[in-house]
Formats: sequence, C-alpha cells, structure tokens
Amino acid sequence: MTIFNNPSRNTWSELCERPQLQLEFLEGSVKNILARVQQGGDYALKELTRQFDKVELSELALNTAEIQHAVNTIEPQLKSAIQTAASNIEKFHRAQLRDVMKVETMTGVSCWRKGMPVEKVGIYIPGGTAPLFSTVLMLAIPAKLAGCREVVLVSPPDKQGNIHPAILFTAHLTGVANIFKAGGAQAIAALAYGTESIPKVNKIFGPGNQYVTKAKQLVNQQGVAIDLPAGPSEVLVWADESATPTFVAADLLSQAEHGADSQVMLVVNSTGLAEKIQQEVQQQVTTLPRKEIAVQALRNSRVIVLEKETDALDFVNTYAAEHLIINTKNSDELAEQIINAGSVFIGNYTPEAAGDYASGTNHTLPTNGYATAYTGVSVESFLKYITFQKISEEGIKQIGPVVEVMAEAEELIAHKNAISIRLKTLTT
Repeated sequence: MTIFNNPSRNTWSELCERPQLQLEFLEGSVKNILARVQQGGDYALKELTRQFDKVELSELALNTAEIQHAVNTIEPQLKSAIQTAASNIEKFHRAQLRDVMKVETMTGVSCWRKGMPVEKVGIYIPGGTAPLFSTVLMLAIPAKLAGCREVVLVSPPDKQGNIHPAILFTAHLTGVANIFKAGGAQAIAALAYGTESIPKVNKIFGPGNQYVTKAKQLVNQQGVAIDLPAGPSEVLVWADESATPTFVAADLLSQAEHGADSQVMLVVNSTGLAEKIQQEVQQQVTTLPRKEIAVQALRNSRVIVLEKETDALDFVNTYAAEHLIINTKNSDELAEQIINAGSVFIGNYTPEAAGDYASGTNHTLPTNGYATAYTGVSVESFLKYITFQKISEEGIKQIGPVVEVMAEAEELIAHKNAISIRLKTLTT
C-alpha cells in the first residue's frame, strides 16, 4: 500500500479512483455476451459456461435431489451459524416493514402510499473465487419479507458442474427453490431476457465483478430494474492512535481477500501509525490461504495520512466507501458526521466481517463511489410503492377551486373542466 502524506485536495479525486478494466473493452465484451444469450437462450448459456467456467452442463436447473444432498452434507456447526445469521438478518429487516399511513391533506382529501412486492426478482450469488452463501441471506430474506412471488437464484458452477452446498443449504433455508447454474454477465442476461429454463425477472439483485456490474447497468438501460451498482468490494478504515494495529490490519485484509480488483484504503493521522499497520498487514497476509489475491488487491490500495481531523472527515466523505470502519477515540461522534457510505462500522470491536455475515445489516452495498447517491439493499428494495387518493364531495369542494386556477394558468382547460363539471353537479 502506497503512503500519501497530507495530499492536497486537488489530488483527492485521483486518490479516490477505483481499479478499472479498460472500459471500452469491458462494455464491448459484455454487450456481446448479452446479445448471445438474448438470441441463443439456454444453448448460449451452456456455451458461455463452457468458455468461462470450463465445465459442460447438461441441465441449468438444479433438481430436488441435488439440493437435498447439499442440505445433508453441510456440517452441523455451519448450519447453526447460518441459522443464527438468518435470525439476526430477519429481525433487522422485518423492523423495516411499514404500516400504511393515510394522510388527510385537507378536509375530504385523503392520500396514502402502499408498498407492493416486486413480483419476480433474480438474485445473483457470486461463487467464483469464493462461494458467497451469505449473500443468499442478504437477498432472499428481505425478498421473502417483502412478499415477492418468485425468487430466481443464479450462481456459477464449479469445475465439476456443482453449486457450493452452503449456497444450496442457505437457499433451502430461506425458501428459494428456483436455482440455476449460471454465472457472470451471461447469468444477468438470462435473468433480464429469460431463456427456455430461466424465467425473466422484473428486478435483478446481487454483487459481482466488473463484468456482472456492467451487465446489470446495460440491462437496466433496456428497462430491467436493478438494485444498485455493486461491483468489486472495498473498505476504508479510518484510524488514530487509539486503534489496535492488529485489528486494523485484519480488517484491511478481510476486504483484500475478496478479489484482486478489490480496494482497501487506510486513513490515519500519522505516518508512524501508518507504518505500524503496514507491518501488521505484511505479517498477517503471509498466513492467508488467499494470499495471492490479497496481495494483488493491496497493489490497488492506498494509505492516506491527514493530520487534521476535519481534512480526514472530508476525505472519507469524498471517497464514499462501500464499507467504512471508524476506529478512533471519538468514533461515535465522527460517525454522526458521515454523509457518504454504504455501511458504517463503529469502534474497535466492530469489524466489517460482522456485517458481512451475521450482525443483521445487509452487505449488498453501493461501491465505486456510488454511496453518494445510492443506499444498500433493504426490504424496500424489493417493494414498489403505489400512491392512492380518495376525495369526498366535501373534499372536491375544498380542493377543486385550487386545481381550477392552476390548470387555467397552465392553459390545460380539459384539466380544469374535470373539476368544474363535478363542482357544477354539486351546486345544482
């Protein structure tokens, strides 16, 4: 990780840049994949799976026997951990459900808003370098709470043509039955357009690499809703002398091991602390099974030394991290001043890993600076809101003249007439 000592503000935009593939190459490749699946359906999906995942598939859909086998093979300790996490996530997300609230804006004029579930949703579960069964919890549980009629799960197969048993157990636990072997941009295409096997959905959820993210963005332009731009994962740790260097290093590496295109950022108030944490990172990374991936991610990563707390706060809000860990003596106070972040982790004993798995919050979050405008996935992500209104005879008398004046001012006389005709019947 390269150290930048008190960088001037005019360099911050460059320091906040995330690692990117050549955009022209990326978009062209993904467009080609989308077109192949749209035209070729299941056949194209199987061809692309052979090309990218190096496995021949006879069927895309999983059968009941495959799912049950996975359920039976999961170790009891892992089952228990997943069930505990599921309980916490359901508690936090169930609390997000709202009652319908009617508002009488003036006498006889009632308005209300009602959340209706998105009927068909697709959830993408990464399974390439790591089988993210935790993402099943983060997406299937709020979908169920929202009342979505159909949930379609896609995840890339391994070299033997299987989906990781923990993914299948978690899907079974959360009531997801429509499961298909498909990964990458081609899986997003299948959900967007539908194939002979995979149903077309109304909205697509789930994180992924830059190919998956670009595919979601492109199908979104064609009218398919998506959750948010959730690409390669990232973390920013903001620490001071009160932080424990071993904790900070562990947090940085827990993010770096996600993928070679992940990014970790460290903001500190002294070069001495930066160097201590760097030493801990170098020691801890040697013990990781995914050391090579973590080391590649660290090459994309930076240490920012900002001695003034106000400068550090501004930089943190400028970066708009997917995951923000505040590990300072006044972490609660600083957390209140955060305006751009996907999810915030406060204090020495709140690692990002807790939110990734089991604390209850959702780990599907905006990356690449999109936290300036997007929020993470919640129950509301699976709902669409419809507004209703009802006006009584007394209500039309109250609001009618207001609408008449406004409609006439905009020279929309038919609008005015829709009011005037009603008022006339009430006065005759």
